Amino acid sequence: MEQPASVNADPVQRSDRTAGRCTQWRNWSGFWLLGLCNNFAYVVMLSAAHDILTKQETANTTASTKATLAMDFQGGNSSNSSRYDCNPVSTAAVLLADILPTLVIKLSAPFVIHKLPYGFRVLFCAIMAATSFLLVSFSTAVWMSILGVVFASISAGLGELSFLSLTVYFSRDVLGGWGSGTGGAGVAGALLYSGLTQIGLSPQHTLLIMLVVPCAMLCSYFFLLVLPPSLPQWKYRDTEYAAVGSEDRRRLMDDSEEEEQAISTPEERTAGPLTLTEKLHVIKGLLWFVLPLGLVYFAEYFINQGLMELLYFPKFFLSHAEQYRWYQVLYQVGVLVSRSSLCCFKCRKLWTLSLLQVLNAVLLLLAVSYQFLPNAWLVFPIVFYEGLLGGAAYVNTFYFISKETEDRQREFAMAAASVGDSLGIALAGLAAFPVHRHFCSL
Repeated sequence: MEQPASVNADPVQRSDRTAGRCTQWRNWSGFWLLGLCNNFAYVVMLSAAHDILTKQETANTTASTKATLAMDFQGGNSSNSSRYDCNPVSTAAVLLADILPTLVIKLSAPFVIHKLPYGFRVLFCAIMAATSFLLVSFSTAVWMSILGVVFASISAGLGELSFLSLTVYFSRDVLGGWGSGTGGAGVAGALLYSGLTQIGLSPQHTLLIMLVVPCAMLCSYFFLLVLPPSLPQWKYRDTEYAAVGSEDRRRLMDDSEEEEQAISTPEERTAGPLTLTEKLHVIKGLLWFVLPLGLVYFAEYFINQGLMELLYFPKFFLSHAEQYRWYQVLYQVGVLVSRSSLCCFKCRKLWTLSLLQVLNAVLLLLAVSYQFLPNAWLVFPIVFYEGLLGGAAYVNTFYFISKETEDRQREFAMAAASVGDSLGIALAGLAAFPVHRHFCSL
């Protein structure tokens, strides 16, 4: 008599497993798209940095003809006699406009952002991203372009700390989706911008086409994710960093070790807001993650915005602007590969990645100084390797923070740790200015 009951229960169990896998896949895909859309505008602005500055310089010096403007978008910058074919303003200016608002948000928002429900955050991020594309596309002066870049930075900064905090309401594997998506944003943004401008589409029209990205962000959050009931979607919750109910977490976890590590009962998650003392204690513990991540990104963006513009080969078949764009593309491909590797490779030795990235920066600084690299073909694999290191440092940092932080502190920790990469990038932008000034004076 018991055997038929067992047989009859099988279809229900299979149905539950199928529904669970479907939910898991939707959430992973949703975070992949959120990562893609959140970082897209940021990446495009950095890929367009050379064009943004060249456009404004040309508009100021040769306003009498539109033909010259179109030519400068695709070619080099002929207004200076430097062997490095420099813009008067370093692309680091665009980097700083792209990262400083993000840094300010990440330093302050983790202490107050819980008062703003997630639904409103996502709407605000999408509006900021769309505004940035419009401003840069229709800009007539440097300040308008920089303002557009600032809007992209606000969108990316608030989005990153919000979506990283959001992962605590889901199974830990969505971090792999988020990391892969942010890497995909790099490839998609840099490749689409470079490819569309390469085939003759103007940078203005290219940026307007990319307005579809903020719309995709809204669709992925509101329609693709399976949001748990405990998520503060539209209303402010009274209990800051409240526990995610064990029922929600249990429903989303695999039957594997992830479930055993992540599920706990409400009694185990002490309710109530984190005090300032507790937050400072969490931040102290995060330093072993934030410092190596910051160093990786300092070296990485010192290369990207301080040295890439100077790694110019006049006799190469690509123009200066085209060389710069394709450096960005290959770097982003490396980031995508390593940020998508969490499912098969994990690295806890974050300081090793930091030191390897510093060696990369030293090598390319010497290459700029002594010009011993004969052509861009040798730079391409170095830039790809740089992306591999940076992507691996990012995704492994947040994976181990999520794994090793107590449940009640995890949401705050994920948001607070996001400052690491932004701090390193901001310092790299500041360091790039004297380097740019020195080499462009030669």
